[in-house]
Amino acid sequence: MADRIHLKGMTWRHPRGYDPMVATSARWLAETGVAIAWDQRSLQDFETFPVEELAREYDLIVIDHPHVGQITKEGCLAPLDVAGRMAERGEMAAHSVGQSYPSYFYAGHQWAFPIDAAAQVQVYRPDLLPEPVSTWAEAAALAQAGRVILPMRAPHSLMSFFTLAANLGTPCNHDGPELIGMAAGVRVIETLRQVSTHIDKEQFEMDPIAASELMASTERFALMPLGYGYLSYALAGFRPRRLKFADIPAAGTRGPVGSAIGGTGIAVSAFSANRDAAIDYAYWVASAEIQKTLYAEAGGQVGHGLAWEDDVVNAPVDGFYRDTRATLEGGWLRPRHDGYMDFQDAAAQRLNQGLLASEDAGRIVTELNALFKESF
Repeated sequence: MADRIHLKGMTWRHPRGYDPMVATSARWLAETGVAIAWDQRSLQDFETFPVEELAREYDLIVIDHPHVGQITKEGCLAPLDVAGRMAERGEMAAHSVGQSYPSYFYAGHQWAFPIDAAAQVQVYRPDLLPEPVSTWAEAAALAQAGRVILPMRAPHSLMSFFTLAANLGTPCNHDGPELIGMAAGVRVIETLRQVSTHIDKEQFEMDPIAASELMASTERFALMPLGYGYLSYALAGFRPRRLKFADIPAAGTRGPVGSAIGGTGIAVSAFSANRDAAIDYAYWVASAEIQKTLYAEAGGQVGHGLAWEDDVVNAPVDGFYRDTRATLEGGWLRPRHDGYMDFQDAAAQRLNQGLLASEDAGRIVTELNALFKESF
């Protein structure tokens, strides 16, 4: 068919990020005649690559919510709050998993719809650790015994800093002038060091995927106290050992709150020649019906609250969604201003440098605050 609409999409390289896009696009083609071809980029690229460059080549882009300040300034994405579809958006907003839906609302517009909801959670091996830990002190004790893995590759070290700061009751600032007060920042670094001083140096080069792979294929590590959860590892037979997921251990006194939220959203390029067709797919793939069925069945980590509550969705992943829901609901939203993404990378690198060199915590905090101020 010469008049068939062909769209191009960009997502991130992992079965969780790629397989559900391909599966839903095959159904979309059958139902609408609109074809979508998906490319992939690495997790590291996903966290750092300029969205504007992607928007000039692709119609549909899977994004991370901290990009919204940058993309608003660049004008490279199309607002999804189009006329006549308020009811559909209202349904998504009403069933947001924590702040996943509003995380893509910025400067008066909705720039993406959540298709994958995530935050740092606790990961453990139920055959090596019968129950998840409930406190950071327990995690620190296991770290001293050599049983803990903590992914610290940038930006994940900074995500753990953010999570601990908020969990301790001193969340980092979004608007400056400083990222965090000196006393609070020192306390966060000292708390992080209760675990980070007892892990292998190699873990400073690991992201949560690499850490999950090691946990699921060797007998050494029983616990990842903070890391973005990948539901694939909760599936029976996915790897030699099955991982289980739980709410984060509390460093403070308020339970599993403050986890730095992640996840992904489906966005549409402002430069697309088929913008309306791309927007139609975005609404459809983020809907409860598709999230609960085809998206989940294809290995996606769902982003819709009704899917998170669904018995059929939870069964094959051993309750992954229900067991981490409290953490998601209490999650902390990262800064999103234009300039944040460069700060995120630089700050994580500086934090790791300081931790590996056993630098004075106050000096590290001073430099993180300076980087944050520069980001504006």
